[in-house]
Amino acid sequence: MGLGSWKRRGRRTLVAAALTTTIVAGTAGWASGHEQRPLTGPPPGTASWRADGSLGRGLPDPATASPAQVAAFFAGLGTVERHELAARHPSVVGNLDGAPTALRYEANGTALRAERTRALADAADSSRTPQERATARALAERCAELLAPGRRILAFDPRGRGQVAQVYGDLVRARHVSVIVPGSDIDLGSFDRARDVYGTPAGMARSLQAAAGDGTAVVAWVGYTTPLGLGPDAATGRLAEAGAPRLARFVQGLTAAGLPQPAVFCHSYGSVVCGLAAARLPASDLVVFGSPGLRADSVADLHTRARVWAARDDTDWIGKVPNVELFGLGHGADPTDSSFGARPVPTERAEGHTGYFAPGTDSLRAFVDITTGASS
Repeated sequence: MGLGSWKRRGRRTLVAAALTTTIVAGTAGWASGHEQRPLTGPPPGTASWRADGSLGRGLPDPATASPAQVAAFFAGLGTVERHELAARHPSVVGNLDGAPTALRYEANGTALRAERTRALADAADSSRTPQERATARALAERCAELLAPGRRILAFDPRGRGQVAQVYGDLVRARHVSVIVPGSDIDLGSFDRARDVYGTPAGMARSLQAAAGDGTAVVAWVGYTTPLGLGPDAATGRLAEAGAPRLARFVQGLTAAGLPQPAVFCHSYGSVVCGLAAARLPASDLVVFGSPGLRADSVADLHTRARVWAARDDTDWIGKVPNVELFGLGHGADPTDSSFGARPVPTERAEGHTGYFAPGTDSLRAFVDITTGASS
């Protein structure tokens, strides 16, 4: 091996070591990031749905039918048939990308009520451990919160840490649609937490919809298993690879249901998911902020027709993470670097890793313009 090869190998090793050290130092060690098992496959209740012969023909398979095929199937049903299917199979219809929006709201309401009933029964079951009963009580309370009047739940899956999608604004009549894809530490219990509001998809969605006005609907989408902490899961693409097909299918379902192509906003690790899904996303714009990388070297590598935007403010700690992808660690090039080719988003008034959607920031104003098509 020549001297040049030794030097190049040494530089790669140093970069990988720097990446690992940065992540470990920022999280008090790998132990703070517990390895997660991604939720994959079709929604709960799929076996019963597949066995349903009430219409005299097979129902579209949630695992294999495209959102366009799902949309065509429901378009061919009468009103009574639609509602009967939603009542019999709420967990499937509520999560079936391509199904009518209002029908998904209805089905998820049914699924939430049923899950709350099950959770309350578990909480009262003396044969369960105190921890199991406490977990059941928390789930019952969460379901009750999501059933509050005015909440529009477009997806709900209680398995694992739980997944949910909530709509802010009138999605059925919206002229402009956006989807928020979150990063680490977000699940059914935390997607709308009270602390660090603009670090949650619900807080981001609520802020964007309020700023953009009644013609815009924003979906806070928690449809993949996010990393916990900033340990190994956050440093690798494993969870993003599992989440990318789910995001692509969800967005395809919106457009198949007749909605306009959305702007997709991707925060932190969520931008890794978006980068891997980009080629399959029918989106008008792809906006990444606080991003560790998209597992791509440039906009061209994303193979998307969407306009690509990138934002990172100077106080965001993500800027200290080395932009490499080596030995399975890291997520590649910095999307805010001019060589990447993304359009810049102003961030002078944003603060920290979760301040991009805060009212009064230039980044939020830019996001509104992107959402409404006012940005060129």
